[in-house]
Amino acid sequence: MDLKEKVKKFPSTPGVYLMKDASGHIIYVGKSKNLKSRVSSYLINSKSHSPKVVKLVKQIRDIEYRVTDTEFEAFLLECQLIKELKPHFNKLMKNPKSYIYIEIGMEKVLPTIKMTYEKNNATNLYFGPFTSKNTVEKAIAGLKEFYQMNCNQPKKSNSPCLNYSLGMCMGTCFNPANYQQYITVIQRVIRLLEHGDSTILDDMEEAMVNLSVKFDFESATKIRDTINAIHSLLNKEKVIEFAKENEFIVVMEPIDEQKFKLFLIHNTKVVYQQLLSMNDLNCSSIASEINNHITITEPLLSIQKDMIDEAQIIYSYLKSNACKYFIIPKTMELKDIHKAMEDVLTTSC
Repeated sequence: MDLKEKVKKFPSTPGVYLMKDASGHIIYVGKSKNLKSRVSSYLINSKSHSPKVVKLVKQIRDIEYRVTDTEFEAFLLECQLIKELKPHFNKLMKNPKSYIYIEIGMEKVLPTIKMTYEKNNATNLYFGPFTSKNTVEKAIAGLKEFYQMNCNQPKKSNSPCLNYSLGMCMGTCFNPANYQQYITVIQRVIRLLEHGDSTILDDMEEAMVNLSVKFDFESATKIRDTINAIHSLLNKEKVIEFAKENEFIVVMEPIDEQKFKLFLIHNTKVVYQQLLSMNDLNCSSIASEINNHITITEPLLSIQKDMIDEAQIIYSYLKSNACKYFIIPKTMELKDIHKAMEDVLTTSC
């Protein structure tokens, strides 16, 4: 059957599509809120297609799909299949080896800030994992340039290093007072990454405004780009902290006027889900079912690399307008779960 004719019969529902080449190998996995519309867009000749999409379309010989009740489930299923199948054309969901950390080397005379792929030194501090190497590099380089932290002679001496003469080092190599200033900046960076302390961003924003007033727009733009990179990393840190909170979360998403989907989420996993009808809804039995799936677990000390995609999907989903949810405290009793469910249903369904 012609692919265009086949896709015409696809449902206009959320789901995942799997594209295959002439050998039957899955070369691309994607997700959509509307399978028919999304997959059809690939098969229409369009100048807006990127070179990657053009190359992909030339190799497609068959397309399969898997229907999900919600777009959220499509996101999770896509993530799972990409990690499992590793299709050639999928680059958005990264291999766990490509996730990176910011490492602050506390064991050195002059603590360093750098990017690393592994947490392999118990003495050092690590933040992440992050998914964008470019964003991490931009944030680190911008911080070092703004605070003149690029000393190429970290062991203190009586003479300044070459970078000092270039305005890249604050003088930590020869001036004890500047060395202490460097340590203070490192401590502020740690507070920024650990607690979202905004003093560094305040410094940068003030400097950016002053440079703009002086018409030095090139320097102001560089600082702006650093600020944006830091904000992006802080948002990722929120996702990571959210996943580590060890809470059970009950989520309800309306499907239509008569049905809704219920999820029980823990850390980065959906541990229970059920499609429910408003006509025969029994909050008491649902609360009991939820309670049966709640187990006492140790909190996560850190989030593993292969969990970050799911954490981001769940975090974004809960912050969207697609669903309503409530968190189950460790002290919540069955009757309280029942009451919380009724409250959420009143506002969402």
